[in-house]
Formats: sequence, C-alpha cells, structure tokens
Amino acid sequence: MADEGDQAVADPGQADALPGGVGHLYPLGSRINAAGRLEVGGCDVIELAREHGTPAYVYAEDDLRRRARATRAAFAERAADSEVLFASKSFPCTAALRIFAEEGLSVDVASGGELHLALRAGFDPERIYLHGNNKTACELEQAVAAGVGHVIVDSFDEIDRLGPIAAAAGRRQRVLLRVTPGIRPDTHHKIATGQEDSKFGLALAQLPAALDRATGAGLEVRGLHAHIGSQVFELDVYDTLGEVLAAAGEFPVVNMGGGFACAYTRDQRPPTAAEFAEKMVERLPAGVKVLCEPGRSLVANAGVTLYTVGTVKEIPGVRTYVAVDGGMADNIRPMLYDAVYEAEIADRFGDTTPCRLVGMHCESGDVLVKEAALAQPRVGDVVVMPATGAYGHAMASNYNAVPRPPVIFCRDGDARVVVRRETYDDLTARELD
Repeated sequence: MADEGDQAVADPGQADALPGGVGHLYPLGSRINAAGRLEVGGCDVIELAREHGTPAYVYAEDDLRRRARATRAAFAERAADSEVLFASKSFPCTAALRIFAEEGLSVDVASGGELHLALRAGFDPERIYLHGNNKTACELEQAVAAGVGHVIVDSFDEIDRLGPIAAAAGRRQRVLLRVTPGIRPDTHHKIATGQEDSKFGLALAQLPAALDRATGAGLEVRGLHAHIGSQVFELDVYDTLGEVLAAAGEFPVVNMGGGFACAYTRDQRPPTAAEFAEKMVERLPAGVKVLCEPGRSLVANAGVTLYTVGTVKEIPGVRTYVAVDGGMADNIRPMLYDAVYEAEIADRFGDTTPCRLVGMHCESGDVLVKEAALAQPRVGDVVVMPATGAYGHAMASNYNAVPRPPVIFCRDGDARVVVRRETYDDLTARELD
C-alpha cells in the first residue's frame, strides 16, 4: 500500500475529476460541478470571480495541509530524526504560514520581512531558519533578538558580522554552514544554486577555514546546508549530494535543501515526496538529523489564478491573442524564467482554439502562455491558470500602478479572503508629497 508521502503530488482519481488529463495540475479535490464550472475547495470559481473580482489567487486550504502532512510523513518514515522546513519565499503569506505551523512544519526565511511574517504566524522561533547570501546587520540582530534557532551562514563576512551580534546578546547562536557542493541539476540556470560558480555559500574547500572562523567567533556550528536548485525532477542528484555532504565531515545536522519539482504542465509528473525523501536520506550516515526545505511542492498546485478575458484579437493567418486583466505584475515567472503554464476557460475545459494568452501590461513580453489552447475564448470568460500557488503572490508587483490581487482560501465550499486586494490609496500610502 502506498504511504501518505506517495499522495503528496497527485490524488487517486484526481486526473479523472477534470477533463484532458490536467487534474494533477489543480488543487486536490478540484472538480467540474453540475453547472459545468470548475470548483476549487468546493467553491465555484466563476462565483468567486464575480464576488471578489479578478485577478485573484485562489487556494484549496485542505490541499496545503495534506501536502504538508504527506511530506512530514515521508521523511519521518525514512529518517530517525527529520525536520521539514517550509521555504516561505514561495508563498510569504501569514495565513499559509499559520497553516504550516499548525501542521508541525518548521520554516526557512530569507529576509527580515519573512522572519516578521513567520513570527506573526505563530512559529516557535526555535523552528525558524534564517537564510540569505547578504544578511544585513539589522536582520542578524532581529534574528538573534527573536531567538531564531539557526542561522544559515553563507560567507566569511557574515561570520564576522554575526559573531559580535550574538556575543553582545549573550547568545551562542547555532548555525549551519552553507556549502556549494558542485552539483548542477537539469533546471533553468536562474534557479540553479549548487554549482561552484554561485553567489550562495562557501566552496567545500573553504569549509575547514569557515569552521575555525565560526568557532572562534563564538558560534555553535551544528551542521551543513546545501541547496542545488529548484524545480528538480532528477532524483540521482540528491543521491550525489548525500555522498558529498557525508564525505565533508561528521555533523549532527545535514540540511539537504529543497527544490522538489511540481507539475506546471500536463506532461510533467514529478517524483512524490516519498521518492524525494528516499533519495535524500539514502547516503547519509545513521543518526544524522535530516532537514529539507520544500516550497513550491507544497503550494504551487494548491493554488490557481483567476483572470477575466477583456479582448480577443484575431490576426488572420498569424495568431489569436487573448488578453486578460492581469499578467506580468501578478505572475512574472514566464518572463523571468521562461516558465511554461497551461490555462482553461473555467466553464469550458478544452483546447479547441490555439491562441496566445497575454496580459494587460504595457510590455510586448507580457505573455502568460505562449502556446495556449482555449475553448472558443470570448470577452467576459473567466480563465483559470493552475499551478500558480508558488511565487505569484511572492513576486507580485505594482507595475503600471496596478493594485496587487487578493489571496482567497477555500475549504468545504466556504471562501475567505486572507489578503485583500490592494486599492489605489494603497499605491500612494507611502508617498510623502
């Protein structure tokens, strides 16, 4: 029988619940209701669009919880001691962080702002890990004052900054040393981080000197941290990573990073949480506490983005452009990483009309889906883009002075706004003249 970790990516029967073999891209439990409309978390998305407007980020709350539980179970079954950290940069939202805290996850934060959110969400400071390749003195002081459990030290300069700050607070701060293991997975170059030529971490050859420097600064080195990149499908790289870190020395804690892939398109079938756990643990010595840092695998497929079609422009013999009321300000990933997504009309799943799904911002590059296929799109249609639960809200901007979208959590047919839509007044709230 498959364990709970095997259910972290796809739910049995989920692909059958939605037409076209796209079920695994959507939040668990999504379905087409009797009216022929998509439901997420039991909520009709067209009704959500009417009530809350578009663009809007919509999440199935139970899906967030289930993925968290599945990942914890996957590692707990394969390591005597393990800890799952939510990579908060993927979805820095207090409501989501609170859910993951309730589900027993720890959290990694990459800035003072993310630390503020994690504390506000109720995370025990001991279960917070502070990341960043250039932490400011203010952020380090904030972390030490809050009692953050571990700081992931990224450089010699940071050791020199953190040591005096911790000493002044009378605290022997625990740290993990981030190393670059010289491993580059098959992923986009902008989200590869494990190669030696990286802004992150210390080269393995520098590890002895870093240990001496950290110990001399009064820091308690608990172990190593390595992160090879994001959206990783190949499991063997974690096998190699385990070997590299095991050979680097004996430490009580090893953080294997994150990077667990999610499915953005119907042809993608990422490994399960159990399969990632198996490979991460396999080469590590017995008795080592194993940490991992999933982000997008917990939130990407738990969320969708809703848009409304405003223009359908047919250029005979060239292409059809379908323009929606959002775009690069609410999802920069297609422009930043060449990320590929799919989309559907919320009440007409199908792919009868080849088109290019574009945003409303003043950039020719504001293209959400280059090669989309929608069912006879027309003005007023609600378009749903799945697998947008990671990095959409996190990277949203006010380009063209557009207010950022709301975040809506759905559960058992009830919808609650956890982040309201910005207003025009919000755009000028910080201006002094």
